[in-house]
Formats: sequence, C-alpha cells, structure tokens
Amino acid sequence: MPTQTQDVIVKLLRNIGSRKEVEQYLKQFSSVDSQKFAIIKVTGGVIMRELDSLVSSLTFLHSVGLTPIVVHGAGPQLDEALAEAGIHTSRINGLRVTPPAALDIVKRVMQRENLKIVDALEKMGTRARPISSGVFEAEAVDSATLGLVGQVARVNLDAITSAVNAGHLPIVSCLGETRGGQILNINAVVATRALALALEPYKIVFLSERGGLCDPDGNVISAINLVEDFAPLVEQPWVDDGLRLKLQEIKALLERLPATSSVSITSPDHLARELFTYKGSGTLVRQGERVQVFPSMAGVDETRLKGLLEQCFGRPLKLDYFNIKKFFRIYLADSYRATAIVTNEQPIPYLDKFAVTQEAQGIGIGGSIWQRMRRENPQLFWRARKDNPVNPWYFEQADGSFKNDRWTVFWFGLNTFDEIKNCIEAALAMPPTLKDRAETEA
Repeated sequence: MPTQTQDVIVKLLRNIGSRKEVEQYLKQFSSVDSQKFAIIKVTGGVIMRELDSLVSSLTFLHSVGLTPIVVHGAGPQLDEALAEAGIHTSRINGLRVTPPAALDIVKRVMQRENLKIVDALEKMGTRARPISSGVFEAEAVDSATLGLVGQVARVNLDAITSAVNAGHLPIVSCLGETRGGQILNINAVVATRALALALEPYKIVFLSERGGLCDPDGNVISAINLVEDFAPLVEQPWVDDGLRLKLQEIKALLERLPATSSVSITSPDHLARELFTYKGSGTLVRQGERVQVFPSMAGVDETRLKGLLEQCFGRPLKLDYFNIKKFFRIYLADSYRATAIVTNEQPIPYLDKFAVTQEAQGIGIGGSIWQRMRRENPQLFWRARKDNPVNPWYFEQADGSFKNDRWTVFWFGLNTFDEIKNCIEAALAMPPTLKDRAETEA
C-alpha cells in the first residue's frame, strides 16, 4: 500500500469517531454483498473544488474492503463549457434543457469529469473503473420542452458488477441511451434514484460542498422525517427547483425501499464520519413516521408515555404528573420514541418535556417533532438542569437564555423585557416533576 494512502487512512481514523464505532460498522458493512454496500452521488461542484477530499474518503473505504458505487454529475462544468460554446440552456423543474447542439458537449464534459475522479483515485493506489455508458436505458422525458433529457426505463448492472468483482470502484456517469442508441442527458439525482432502486444498497449518500441540506441561515438541517417534513419543506420560498427535485427524488426512492433505509447528505470530508459514527454528520433523510398532536391526555397511552419519559430522563415521574399538568399540546411519535409536551403555565406556552430515546436519536424523529412544535408555537420557553447534556443543542435552538446555579432557562420568540422576565421567573418557580435521585433510592 502506498505511503500516501496509509497517511490518508490514519488521518481519517483519527477524525471519524471511536474505534468501537468504526469496528461495529465495519462488521455490519462487511456482511453486505459488495455491490450493495453504498451508492455515493457526487456533484460537479465537489469534483471541481473538493476532489482531494473526495478521493481520500473513497480510498479509505476501499482500503478497509468496502466498494461504494459512485455516480457523478457535472453541473458547474457544463455551465462553463456551454457558455464558452455560446449555447444557452435553461432549467425546467430542476432539469437542464439539452438541445441537440449541447449533447456533444455534455458527453465530452461527463467523460472528462469521470476520468478526473478515476485518475485521482489511481494516483492514490485505488483501482477505479470509468463507466460512462451502458448502465441506464432511457426514454426521452419531453423532447419538445426539454430536448435530449432522459428518464431511466431500465438499469443494466453488468458493467458495475464486473468492476466490483475485479476490486475496482465503479465511477458512473449519468448518461443514458435509448434502445435505438440515442444518448440522453439524465439528471444525476434521477440516475441515483434509479440505480438505488435496482441495487437496494445498505447506504445512499449524496455528497455536496455545503455538507448537508441547509436552511436560509446556512445551518445544516440534521434530520428530515419525510412523512412530517416533506410538504412544509418543499413549499418554503428558499427551496429552489433543483433542491425541490432532489427532495422529490429522495422521497420517491425511500417510499419504495425498506422502512430502515435512509439517505445521507454530507460533505466529502465527513463521509467517513457519516458512515462510521452513531451521530453522523450532515442531513439524514428517512421516510420516518407520523407525529400526532393531542390537546390533552385523551387518546394518549399514559403508560407508554410515562415509560418514554422515565427511560429518557433516567428517573421516575412524580406520581401526580399527569393529573396536575395543564396540557396544551402533546407532540408524540407513533412509535412512542419521541415526544414534546407543551403546557399552559403563562400566556406563553411552556415546553415541559422534550424526550427522544437513544434508539431514535439521529434518525430524525426528535428533530421533526421540534420543527413542527416550533412552527405551531412561535413563542416558547423551557428550562433544563445546568448539566443537561442536551444544553449545547438547546443553546443553538434558543433566541436567549438565563442561568442560575441549578437551571438554565431558554426561550424563543419573546419580544419584550417583561415577557422574558415573567417567563424566567415562572420557569424557576416550577416544582420538579421528576423524582430526585435520593427519592428514587429511598
């Protein structure tokens, strides 16, 4: 193994997480059929600006015996090449209009970018095989409107299987051919969905320069529960046609895969962390599950909710908790793995409990509940013990906070000094709803 490759492996192992996590995931991945380990979709921007990070991460995976299938686009490169040729192309619903005059340029740029990845991998000592045709049998989407743009009719895995069996990383361009041999330009997200449905891989990863799906402030959204989040998300004014197409394709993909499937959106630098750590890095998209909202305990399984709260907080509830609380909205996942309990303590609602089981952490359910709760409660305050491990995340979600020697009070949406003062005083004056450890042990 070249020294350069060894250096890459050492660097990545130091940064991705604990040895225990890495070994656990390696064991899981090694039991998966080689070509079904992962599909990794790479944007043209990543190839243009983060090629070294990309090939380093792919080299690491290959060095530990894993063979991801790489599907790449070339959006920025095509923009440049078409502009130089004096060919203007627009996008409709996220798809690039491809007139016949543009097709030769599309083919040339796709082949060039494919070989750029392959050559960089080979220099790192990682065998890779370019696959620029023969995978996607396609049909024209709408010739009159979009020109030579294709939708995938059938996937042929022979070239990919041959590469994997030979120990080479398959690097696949998103070009298709009709049965008559006409080349068609296929959107890379559309091609990735078709390939994933054909292979049903263990992991599906979308690599982007931004490291995940970002909100208007540039913050990465950690998780998306499609059942709850898709409709409000695609209606946001900051979601452009390209992102909307990506979300639609991911949704269509996950609806046809097992419920345990997910799509990760992350950066090349954090690819290994996304694959080999519990927390991951970037945006995790799952089909998810429904979140119900109850105005009272009517319809709620009190025993299951009590069990969820006590499991998450590690202490029993006070015996009268469900009788004395003035419930306003109880947000509850169908599986009873996550909840947010909002009560009426002031004119402004109070978040009395937010609980997500360890099993459900990182798969989007808690984040989905939080996002819905925030949409439906533009003003909210809550408190947490000063040593609560969730506090760093609370600080990110809150507009402000106040600390004393026992509690931290958080809030968002409060506009005046009097509102903030009243909420802080109310939060600090509330009696505990969980038994102290001394009570528990007595």
